[in-house]
Amino acid sequence: MASVSHRSGSASGECPFQPSQASVALSPTGCPVSPEAAEFDPFDAPYQLDPAEALRWFREQEPVFYSPKLDYWVVSRYEDVKAVFRDNVTFSPSIALEKLTPAPPEATKILEGYGFAMRRTMVNEDEPDHMERRRLLMDAFLPENLEKHEAWVRELVRDYMDRFIDKGHADLVGEMFREIPMTVALRFLGVPNEDAKELRKFSVAHTLNTWGRPSPEQQLQIAEDVGQFWKTAQTILDRMCADPSGEGWMYDSIRMHNRHPDIVPESYLRSMMMAILVAAHETTAFATTNAFRTLLSNRESWNDICENPALIPSAIEECLRAAGSVVAWRRIATEDTLVGGKKIPKGGKLLIVQASANRDPRHFENPDEFDIYRHNSAEHFTFGYGAHQCMGKNIARMEMRIILDEFVRRLPHIDLVEDQSFEYLPNTSFRGPTSLWVEWEPAQNPERRHHAVLENPTLFHIGAPIKEDIVRRVVVAEVQREAEAVIRVGLVDPHGRELPDWTPGSHIELVSGEWRRYYSLCGTRDDRNRLSIAILREPEGRGGSVYFHDTVKPGDVLHIAGPKNHFHLDETATRYTLIAGGIGITPIIAMADRLKALGKPYVLHYCGAGRRTMAFLERVERDHSAALTLHAGDEGCRLDLPSALSSLAEGEQVYACGPERLLEALGSLAEKWPEGTLHVEHFTARSNILDPENEHAFEVVLADSDLTLQVGNHQTLLEALTAAGVDVPSDCCEGLCGTCEVAVTDGNIDHRDLVLSRTERDANDRMMACCSRAAGKRLTLAL
Repeated sequence: MASVSHRSGSASGECPFQPSQASVALSPTGCPVSPEAAEFDPFDAPYQLDPAEALRWFREQEPVFYSPKLDYWVVSRYEDVKAVFRDNVTFSPSIALEKLTPAPPEATKILEGYGFAMRRTMVNEDEPDHMERRRLLMDAFLPENLEKHEAWVRELVRDYMDRFIDKGHADLVGEMFREIPMTVALRFLGVPNEDAKELRKFSVAHTLNTWGRPSPEQQLQIAEDVGQFWKTAQTILDRMCADPSGEGWMYDSIRMHNRHPDIVPESYLRSMMMAILVAAHETTAFATTNAFRTLLSNRESWNDICENPALIPSAIEECLRAAGSVVAWRRIATEDTLVGGKKIPKGGKLLIVQASANRDPRHFENPDEFDIYRHNSAEHFTFGYGAHQCMGKNIARMEMRIILDEFVRRLPHIDLVEDQSFEYLPNTSFRGPTSLWVEWEPAQNPERRHHAVLENPTLFHIGAPIKEDIVRRVVVAEVQREAEAVIRVGLVDPHGRELPDWTPGSHIELVSGEWRRYYSLCGTRDDRNRLSIAILREPEGRGGSVYFHDTVKPGDVLHIAGPKNHFHLDETATRYTLIAGGIGITPIIAMADRLKALGKPYVLHYCGAGRRTMAFLERVERDHSAALTLHAGDEGCRLDLPSALSSLAEGEQVYACGPERLLEALGSLAEKWPEGTLHVEHFTARSNILDPENEHAFEVVLADSDLTLQVGNHQTLLEALTAAGVDVPSDCCEGLCGTCEVAVTDGNIDHRDLVLSRTERDANDRMMACCSRAAGKRLTLAL
C-alpha cells in the first residue's frame, strides 16, 4: 500500500493548512480552515447516505478538522477516536445528549409544560459519578445474567415471523425490526406491555430532538412528542416506584436508589427511564435493519451463513463495522489538548465519527470490502469504547443473532425488493433506513417441507464472537514439493470466488479438525483467486506440520482464518535489509516482491542448510537476483550478521524471519540501532503452557472502567478479562502476534512474549495479556 501524505499537524499542533487567500475562515485556535473542512456539513446528503464515505478524504488528508458549519472538531481516524473515548476526563461526555440544534423559546416552553427535566444519564455523566452508578447497575447486563432471556426472545421472533411468513413480502422495519427491540427493551426494564404502545409512538422524537437539525416549525411538534414521551415515561416510573418488587432493570435501579440515594438519585432514574428506551430500541432496530440490508446486498455472504449459521456472530460484527447504527458521538475538551496532532482548545466540542473509524485502513485491512470472515471485526466502535462502552451491547448482539438465525432457517430465499428507495432520519449520530422491503416465494419456505427447521436452533455464546468459529471454507487446488521437507499448498474458494486481498507479512491459520497452525502467505498478490502457503515438515514439532504433510491432497476441503498481518512492511523507509532463514523465506519473499514493485532499494539475505532445503529458490533467484545473497551452509557460505549489518543507512529497516537463534542474534545487534529498526516474526513461542504450581495469583485494576479483577494462578490475564466481559482482541494466544497488547499504568510486568523489544519491555508500560503476567501482586491497566 502506497504511503499517503497527511495534512494533520505535528505533535506540537501546528496549523496544517496555509491558505492562499486572506479571507479564509479560522478555527477557534486561529488556524485557517481548509476549503474541504469549510464545506463539510453532516446534514448534507453525502454524510446522511454514507458517513464513512463522506469522510474518506478527511481520513487520508485531514483526519482531525474544525467544521465551521457545525462548530465542532470532527475526528475521523481509528486511533484518534479510540484515544478520545479512552480519556473521559480530558474529553467529557457531558454534551452527549445536548441538543445539536438550539430550541426556540416556544419549543422550550412546550417542554417546560410537560415538566421535562432530562439530566445526567449513563452516557453523559462525568467521573466519578458515572462509574459509581455503573458498578451498582451492571449485574443485569453480565453475560451469565442474559442467558435467561434467550428462549423468550426467540419465541418473540418466531411469533412476529409467523405473522408474515406466508405473505411473500414484508417491510421488515414496520412489521418486525422496530417492534422486537422495543418489546425486548421494555421487558428487560420491567415495563408492562400495556404501556408499550405510547412509548413506541414517541421514541423517534428524542433522536431528532437531540441529534437532528429540525426547522423551528418542526421543533414545536418534536417538543410536543418529546414532552409526551417524558410524561408517559414518568407516569410508568411512578407506578413502578410505588411497588418496586417487580423484575427488570428499572426495578433493580429503583431498589438501588432506595438503598443508595446519593449514588442513584431520583433525577437519574427519571432521566434514564426515557434515555435507555431510546438507547435500547433505536440503536438495535437500526442495527438490525442495516445488517439485513447489507447481508442481502452481499448474497454470497448471506448464502454462507445459511449454510453455516455458526458464522452469524462474526457476520453481525462485520455488519456493525461496515454499517453500524451508531454513527458518531460527542465529547467536549475540559482543557487545552491535542488530538491526532491537532490543537483542541478547552471547551472545544468534538464529533467523533465511529462510522469513519470503522473504515480506517490503518486498522482494518481492505476496509471497504464486506467480509464476514474478518478476524478483527469485533474491534469496531459502534458500541463505543472505554468506560462508556454500551452496557447493552450483548443484549443487542443476542437479539440480532437470534433474528438472523431464524431468518436463515425459515426464509433463506428472501431477496431485497429491487429499486426501493431508502430514507433516513436526518441526524448526526444514529443511522438506519425507515423501511426495508423484502420478497420471497412462500411455496419455497423450508418449513412447508421440513417441520424440523424449527428444531435445534443455533445456540450462541453471549459476548464477542468466538474467534475459533470465524473460519472460511477452502479447497486444496494443488500440493507441490518446493524443497526437501517443504510443500507448497494452493487454496481456492469452493465456489470460485475471489479470496481476500492481503499484504506482505500476512498469514493465515490453516484448520483441519483439531489441527490449527499459522502459515505465512507466499503467493503473488495479483492472483485474488488463490492463497499459497508453504509447510516445513518438522518431525520434532507439535505434530501439525507432519499431519498436513501426510494428509493434505488436492480436492480436500479445509478451513482458514484470516488473512491477518502482525508483521507489517513499512513502505516509507529509505532502504531495507531482508533476512530469511529456512522456511522464514515465506513472508520475506512477499516483502521482496512488494519492494521491487515499489522501486525501493533493498538487499535480501537467504540462509539455509543447503540449496536442496531452500524453498522458492528458483523464484528468488529469478525475481531478486540483483538484491540476493545466498548463504547455503553446506557450501560454507554462512551469513556473518555483524558484517552484513555493519553499515545500515539512516532510515534503513531490517525485516527478518527464521530460526530462534537467528532472531536472538539480530536482537542483540539491534540494541545498538535506533528503536524500531528491527522487525521480526517468530515461528513459535518459547512456551505457551501455564503451570499453576509455578505461578502466583495477582490483582488487576482496570483504571478506565474502575473495576478490579483477580487473575488466578491457573488462568491468563486474557482469560480473566474475557470472563469479566471485557473485550480484548486476541489471535495467537502464544505471545507471538501482539494483538492482545494492553497498556499498563502501574505495577511491574513479567514479560513472556516475543513481540516487545528490550527497550519496550524496560519501559514497563504495555504487555501481552495472553501470556505475560504481574511480577508482583498488582497491575493497573488502561482498560
